[in-house]
This record gives sequence, C-alpha cells and structure tokens, in this order.
Amino acid sequence: MNESLWPRIEPLLSRVEKPARYIGMERGAQQPVHRPGVVSWLLVYPDAYEVGLPNQGLQILYEILNERDDALAERAYSVWPDLEALMRPRGIPLFSLENHLPAGDFDVLAFNVSAELVCTNLLNTIDLAGAPVRSADRRPEHPVVIAGGHCTFNPEPLADFVDAFVIGDGEEVVSEITEVLGAWKRAGKPTREGLLRELATIEGVYVPSMYEIEYDGPVVASIAPRYPDIPAVVHKRTVADLADWPYPKRQLVPLIEVVHDRLNVEIFRGCTRGCRFCQAGMITRPVRERPADQVRTMVREGLRRTGYDEVALTSLSSADFSGLDGVVADLVNEQEGCGNVALSLPSLRVDAFSVGVASQIQKIRRTGLTFAPEAGTWRMRQVINKLISEEDIFAAADSAYSQGWRRIKLYFLIGLPTEMDVDTLGIAELAKAVVEVGRRHTKQATATVSVGGFVPKAQTPFQWFGQNGVDELQRKVDMLKGALRGSKAQMRWHDPKATFVEGVLSRGDRRVGAVIEHVWRSGGVFQEWSEHFAYDLWMEGLAVSGLDPEWFTTRHRTENEVLPWDHISAGLHRDFLWLDWKAALAEHGLPDCRWTPCYDCGVCTDYALEHVVASAVPPAGGSQGTGQDLSRGGEIPVRFLATKPVSSVPVSASVVSASVVSESSAT
Repeated sequence: MNESLWPRIEPLLSRVEKPARYIGMERGAQQPVHRPGVVSWLLVYPDAYEVGLPNQGLQILYEILNERDDALAERAYSVWPDLEALMRPRGIPLFSLENHLPAGDFDVLAFNVSAELVCTNLLNTIDLAGAPVRSADRRPEHPVVIAGGHCTFNPEPLADFVDAFVIGDGEEVVSEITEVLGAWKRAGKPTREGLLRELATIEGVYVPSMYEIEYDGPVVASIAPRYPDIPAVVHKRTVADLADWPYPKRQLVPLIEVVHDRLNVEIFRGCTRGCRFCQAGMITRPVRERPADQVRTMVREGLRRTGYDEVALTSLSSADFSGLDGVVADLVNEQEGCGNVALSLPSLRVDAFSVGVASQIQKIRRTGLTFAPEAGTWRMRQVINKLISEEDIFAAADSAYSQGWRRIKLYFLIGLPTEMDVDTLGIAELAKAVVEVGRRHTKQATATVSVGGFVPKAQTPFQWFGQNGVDELQRKVDMLKGALRGSKAQMRWHDPKATFVEGVLSRGDRRVGAVIEHVWRSGGVFQEWSEHFAYDLWMEGLAVSGLDPEWFTTRHRTENEVLPWDHISAGLHRDFLWLDWKAALAEHGLPDCRWTPCYDCGVCTDYALEHVVASAVPPAGGSQGTGQDLSRGGEIPVRFLATKPVSSVPVSASVVSASVVSESSAT
C-alpha cells in the first residue's frame, strides 16, 4: 500500500469550492489499518460528497466490513470538477477519505448505484482510480469493481464496466465476497477469470462476463451462462431479520451541510402497497420490520452519539410500521422539553391518524408536510394502484391546515400509462382544491406542486410500458403551468429531457454501455445535476452507436419479449407482473397483501414469515379498496403475509406516501 496522498492533496484544497468534501475526519469515521492479507474495500458513492455521505447502504457496509478481522473499508465520493481539474494534470489519482490512499491500491472498488444518471460518474471514478474502464481490460493487479443498489436490478447498461453486481441486500453477501477475495489474494492473485467465475457462484452475485447475450436484430434473443456451474438466473439476496443488523451503529456526521442531514433509523425494509410504478417497493419485498424496542434504542443512542437535532424513521411507507404510534409517542415524550430535536416520518399515509402523529411531532419542532398522490384523478390512481380518493386527500389537508400548517407539498407523476389530458389537468384541479381547503383555516395557505416525468423501471408491472417522449412530457408540463397560473399553487418540474435519458438507461440492454462511455469521454459527468446535464451528448452517443432511443423508451414491449434483465430475479413471478400490468390497463386496484390473502407474487417462498410483519392488525381508517385476484392460476392461496390469518380484516385503501420534513425543505 502506497503512502498517503495528503501532502499532494492538501495544497490544492484552498483552490476549490468545498474543501471539506475531501478531508474526512467526520464524527463516526473509522481509521482502518491496512495489513497484509486483509481485503481492502473502497466504498464509493458516484456523486458529490453531500449527496453520497447520508447513503445508509454504504454506511452499513462500512461498519460491517470494518468489524471483520479479514477486511477493512474506507470511503470515496465523486470528485467535483474543480478539484478533478487540478488532480489530473498533477497525476493525483482518486483517494480514500480515511487515509487518503490511492484508490487503485484497494482490492475492491464498490459502488452504490441509486440513480441511472450517475453512470458516467462511475466510469470517471474508475478511470481516476487508475484502472481500465472496461472490465475486459483489467488485470489481476487492478481492483475488482463491484456495484449494488436499486439500479442494478437492470445491470446491463453497466455490464461492460463492472466486474460483479450484488443484487439485493448486501449485509451478508459482502462477507462471502470477502472470503473469496481473501483466498484469491493468498493464492497470489492467479487469473482474474477464475476469480470472477467463483464470484458468480455466490448467491445474489451477477458477473456479466460469465453470460453470453445474443440478439435478433434490435431484440435481445437470449441470455445464457457460459459455464454449467453459473446460474441461469441470479436471485436477489434478502436479509430475513433486520433485528440481526442494527446498523449503522456509528452514523457519520458530516463536516458540511448534506442532503438528509439528520439521524436516519430504518424501521422496516420492503413494501407491499403494490404501487405499480414503484421499483423500490417491488424489488425490496417482503416487508421485514425492525423490533420497536430496537428502534427506540437506535434513536436514543444515535442522538447521543451524533448530536443531531433531527431523526427520521425511514422506510418506504412509515405508517405501516406496526409499532409506529407507540414509538413516536415515546420519542416525542422523551424529547419534549429536553431540547429542540425534531422527528421526521417519511412516507406517511394521508389519513387522520398520520396527521395526528404529525401533530404530536410538532410539539418539539414545527415541520412541513409532503404528500404524494402521484396522479390527479381517481381513475389514474387505480391504474397505478395508489388507492386514495380525493376525499382522503382533502380530509388530510384539512387536518393539517387546521393544526397550523401553512403549506403542503404535493408530488405527482405525469406520463403514466393510459394518462389522458383530463388526468393531467386533474393534478392542477386537485392542487387548487387543496389550497382552498387550507384557506378555510388561514389566508396564508399555499401548496407546491412538484411534477416528475414517469420512467418505467425493470422488475415492475410497468416494465412493458412505452413511456412518453420529450415533446409529449413538455406539452403536459406547459399545460399544467397554464392551468396553475394565478393560483396559490406553485409548480416545479423535472426536465423532460433528463426523464427521457433516464428511460434509455433504466430499460437499456448491454449495447447502451457504448453510449455511456461516449458521453463520459465527451466530458459528460454529474449528469444528475441540471447545470451539468448534457442531453445533446446522449443523443450524439446513441447516434454514434447506431441505437434508436425510442426503441428503449417509447416502444411498448410484448408479453413474450426477452427483456434485458430477465436473468436477474427480484423474486417476483414474471406472470404476476404481467397480470398486474393487465390489471392496470383495466383500471383495477389491488389491496396490500399484508392484510389480505397472499397473491403469490413469489418473494415469500423462501423466507421465514415470522420476520415479515410483527402484527396482523392493518392500519386504521380510510375507505375500502377495490381489489382483483391476481394469484397465479386464478385462485387465492391460503398463505398469508402475517403471523396470524387475517382474512376478513378490512383493507385500508386510504393510503398515500407522504413525508414530514423540515420546514425549510417543504418549499
């Protein structure tokens, strides 16, 4: 291992915008000691420090690896262009934050890929580390490049650059990978091919070079393993019991302001609400709750260690946590009168209960509210399976405004399957109606309408849908702007061009890798940032590669078409997803399977159900949803996603994602 690069880095920091991005030494940071035989991991988030540091996935793996005797882990984030411009002419490579060691000296470069547009940063980081960008060009002395995260459920666009992908939860599999790498090091690092072949036999690890892809014109014809010991389908890894993994125990506290700058405690993983557009909800099934007492302990200890003045209880649908009311009451009672600590609950339902919880929270600090109806009409909410009525939304808004909130943020998607202009305009009508509800309580009532273009994702019922093009999305944005002009509802929107490129990357095949490389070599980095996004470079890259962007985006897929990610399994039966897609087109909703008989989606087959949910009692309140039997074979199995039978339990359809956020961010 080389000596620290700090003497060469430190003189440059006075010339960059945010030098604290690169110095390390945060509270909670570790100082690993590199030793012979120990497998060294460099955990990389391919975006700026302030975006990547709060990522819980990397922080969890950071602690798990550093607890092992045969491994260590340090961190790195994408270098902002101002520092990179100073590093490259001086031959300074990417470095770790803890010891400021060259990235190329680590055994593993491990990336979290949470958004499609960070892909060019991933290539840039590999190059800045001094390793060949393409996997095929690397030799045994180069780091092994591994990637995980939600975007890797379609890994093919990055297949030429990443040696191995971890599909699903990483807590257990990183130790298995460490053991394989350790044995390879002890053997003197023989052929890289042999290492990759052995990694490919680990459950949940996908090694692209071990698979042959054949095409029939523009269509993927087949995806097959090259060797008989390589699995034809890579199944995701799932941690069965979160109680076994109370991480992070020492959350990092940044030196500068970052996104989600607070203590984050995960209360459960997975979601069965069944929102058809939501990849996270589909790929993280089944639901696994953390014990309520462990949540309380993690919050108390985390606040004590970090000094944070805000804690978020995180999940995909926080109100579905069976112990939420008791946990919130305990934490609020502890903090009230003992300092100014705020409690945030991402993804609350819109009903009187959730707003009541929020009113408890404001005893210690006033917060803002964010609701995500996703669609402007009841018809569209049935299509996407977000089963909430206008009455549910208005009732929640009335409760919020009546208890002192002055503004509410509403999040919507446009370009959803079967969407018509009346549905798009329904967003404006719903937002204006919410403001009118608020103005019955305060003349200062406002709402912010945040609009994003819909991008179909792999492993969801909408993976067969042809998304709206740039011109159509822009037309809908302009239509909404006109409909909201002069109202008390302000509008913000996502760039339709960025949405279109995200669509290419979310459902592209291995050929899209050439496009990513073209954009990167043309200077396209930090594409998640509007000031750096280069739409023309993406269109140029597609043209140079001979690829039609609409083939990957606006084209509808057929039932029997081989999808580029068919060899990657999130546990969901393909026919379950197809039937749910047909149900969406028929405008049928499907109640949450935690409170109804199992729909046999596939994910619970191999996992102990006692870890799925701690309580068989569904959330209270709300109207009844209209469900459709989507079980395989047309009959509802007698299995249940709970520890007790829950047939005949009422199903609450009055649900909507919402967040209780700091007042400054609810704008």
